Amino acid sequence: MNKKIRFFQSIHTKIAMVFILLLLITVEIIGAYFVKQLEQQNIDSFKSRITIENYIQDQLATDLDSGDTESANSNIRDLISESSIANSADIQVIDLKGTVRGDSNVNAANNIGQKNTNSQVKNTLYSGQIYEGFTYDGNSGSSNYTKIIPIKNVDAGSGGNNVLGAVYIRASMDSVYDNINSIVRIFLIASLIAGFLGMLVSIFISRAITRPIDAMKQQAIRMARGDYSGQVRIYGQDELGQLAVAVNNLSVRVEEAQETSEAERRRLDSVLAHMTDGVIATDRRGNVIIINQTALDFLSFKAEDVIGGSILKLLKIDQDYNLRDLLENQKELLLNFKTDDHREMILRADFSLIQRETGFISGLVVVLHDVTEQQKNDRERRQFVSNVSHELRTPLTSLRSYIETLNDGAWKDPELAPKFLKVTQDETDRMIRMISDLLALSRLDSGTTKMEMETVNINEFFNYILNRFDMMLKTDNEHTGETEHLQPAAKKKYTIKREITKRDLWVEIDQDKFMQVIDNIMNNAIKYSPDGGVITARLLETHNHVILSITDQGLGIPQKDINHVFDRFYRVDKARSRKQGGTGLGLAISKEVVEALGGRIWVDSTEGKGSTFYVSLPYEQIDDSEDEWDEV
Repeated sequence: MNKKIRFFQSIHTKIAMVFILLLLITVEIIGAYFVKQLEQQNIDSFKSRITIENYIQDQLATDLDSGDTESANSNIRDLISESSIANSADIQVIDLKGTVRGDSNVNAANNIGQKNTNSQVKNTLYSGQIYEGFTYDGNSGSSNYTKIIPIKNVDAGSGGNNVLGAVYIRASMDSVYDNINSIVRIFLIASLIAGFLGMLVSIFISRAITRPIDAMKQQAIRMARGDYSGQVRIYGQDELGQLAVAVNNLSVRVEEAQETSEAERRRLDSVLAHMTDGVIATDRRGNVIIINQTALDFLSFKAEDVIGGSILKLLKIDQDYNLRDLLENQKELLLNFKTDDHREMILRADFSLIQRETGFISGLVVVLHDVTEQQKNDRERRQFVSNVSHELRTPLTSLRSYIETLNDGAWKDPELAPKFLKVTQDETDRMIRMISDLLALSRLDSGTTKMEMETVNINEFFNYILNRFDMMLKTDNEHTGETEHLQPAAKKKYTIKREITKRDLWVEIDQDKFMQVIDNIMNNAIKYSPDGGVITARLLETHNHVILSITDQGLGIPQKDINHVFDRFYRVDKARSRKQGGTGLGLAISKEVVEALGGRIWVDSTEGKGSTFYVSLPYEQIDDSEDEWDEV
């Protein structure tokens, strides 16, 4: 609505008033300065005229020094009448004793021979200095200028100045101030005329300024209504003309800005729709106004089902929190949900306020991030720490029990002591193996393990490893200490069956670490195979891989445990595995080593019939002709 502007609220009136005031202030300041300077100049000119001629002063000095008082007074009266200021000022001649010796005022003849009581006259007689001052007569309302000139006798012989008397002059300044007041009146009249002319000019100038401003205001009102067709008239090339051009350009571009804003809104909708995190926005009452597709997928809802609904009910936290809790404390929450396929989903909800600069809270923004995998990793880490603690506590408890028994005197028993020491040694070896395996896993996880890669004939290398286990069998399963990865096979009889290709296959591996992989798989095969069982070792070649497999005839692995056999400290049969001395880390280390070599390890098993572990390594066929020497 175009509200009517009052007279004194109009910028037209304000500009005219400001212009007139500035003009009047300027004129008054200049006038005050001019009058002040004129006054000072007139006073200085007046003061310069009020003085006694030098020859008269010399004659007065002679008369004051004369011993004939009557003759001297007559001469003094004649000298005063000869002065150029005798008609415009009162002049008195006073001797050194303060006695009036002459007066230019014929009506003041009685003052001759009387004492002058003026204190400034006494000071002049005493100091010999000229005095100047102004006095105001309250009775007559006139201002007077007073000047006291000392009369001195210059003694050439002594070189000093002797004060003989003084001339007291008092002159009226009414003529000076009457002249100044006349000039001030002329200046005031001129100021009024200048103010009137300035008012006319200011009205004209203010109209020239406000007319294009009013036109731009009308255009702005039309633009507010959505009408961008009008154009502001340009009156000149000054700043207002440039502003009019800018308004015209604005009216053209506002529509483009609206289209751009709409495009940005669509772009924002697209960003929200393709974000990997869920985003929910609410109004100040906690009702959902915006939700992206990711959040709908997380929560398994449709947009029409949640828009306008409570954020508390949507996130299923209405039993534990209210809207004030979320507004006052924007802490993150972990929310548990079930997916359509009944999998657990853990969402982290981060809350932030939609707040204006004034502090007014207009809503909430909630960002939902899927932390299911992160929480799973945290649980596995805690489980790993728990397993390590448990695995170390068991041998340590056993060690403590046997050592306490030995300390209580069992070390003296020649039959019991060696058995107890053997148990403590075995438990110590077990802890050392566990710690070594943990260190190896730590290095593999951190990537600090250096692989000593070399090209190896995998056929011969695989046969070499299997020959070591055959040797163990021939020596009645005695642990020769040949390598720390070989474990006693529980005095068990077994047969190794080999199905290995005869073709030389050259593969790039780290021999020590890959030997550890095969040792771990073979040890497991021997542990879980029945006495007299057959372990089948195979090696074959595919297009770009070599595949090693080791099959046992043991108990097999339940289907639910197959995906976990390579997890750290995971055992299918915990009691049996611990009894046989395993650390639960061998297959985990094997997996890390094989993957570091660029390969893959997996297992197939049927419960009650045995298991087969496979190791696949990348392989590139070598053309023998490339190694032949060219004949010269």
